Amino acid sequence: MLPFTEKVIQIIKDIPEGKVMTYGQIAKLAGNPRAARQVARILHTMSKKYHLPWHRVINAKGQIAMKEEEKFNEQRLSLEAEGVEVDDKGRVDLKKYRVEA
Repeated sequence: MLPFTEKVIQIIKDIPEGKVMTYGQIAKLAGNPRAARQVARILHTMSKKYHLPWHRVINAKGQIAMKEEEKFNEQRLSLEAEGVEVDDKGRVDLKKYRVEA
């Protein structure tokens, strides 16, 4: 496994319950600020294997990025279960819920 991938996995595992991080924020912390899409790929392919809290990762606009309705609702419900407020368009207040690193 590449060092970048290992760092991304660890960063995602460390996102506390009730908080979120953006794809770009994770990429930057992992050493490649231009690799937000790679973070998305890692989440897509490795979430189950590494038991990643994928629902805590949102886009830079503070929105759930899932297009499929079922996954969108699953992410929304998971965030809300942790106390994160999500509006009807899937937006989260980054000032309130984003992990500052």
